[in-house]
Amino acid sequence: MLHSQLEQFYDAHGDALFAFLLQLTRREADAADLVQEVFQKLVRRPGWMARWRNPRAALLRMGHNAFIDQLRRRTVRDRADETFLAENDLFVRNSADEIWLESVQAALGDLPPDQRAVVHLKIWESMTFRQIADALKISPNTAASRWRYAIDKLRQSLRHPV
Repeated sequence: MLHSQLEQFYDAHGDALFAFLLQLTRREADAADLVQEVFQKLVRRPGWMARWRNPRAALLRMGHNAFIDQLRRRTVRDRADETFLAENDLFVRNSADEIWLESVQAALGDLPPDQRAVVHLKIWESMTFRQIADALKISPNTAASRWRYAIDKLRQSLRHPV
């Protein structure tokens, strides 16, 4: 019963939630992640929907709260990125092949912060996608996608340096 109710609720309001979150995040992947996060909360707490007077407004409020939480998580990730760059600078200074490592560092710096974070955790922390997902509060599929996008960008950038 709950599954079909939630499916109907998603069909009725999912597009509106996605559009709202896309407007806030300006990134489809982030908006999709937040929609997933909101509906996961509803799966875990099905009684919430029964108490709502205006379900669409309540869903949008949940989406907004998820967006605010994402901004807070990003602040933490940005600090981690700064630490990563500092560590990477030390690595470059200790390297015999500084030109290659400078190219790698520049290519890593060109990645979006969310992809850089996944690359760092995968390579330097030897984390699995599940562990990365838990650490970054994203789905394992999102972690894997960010990894693939980052690796593709790094390959392209390092094949054809600017």
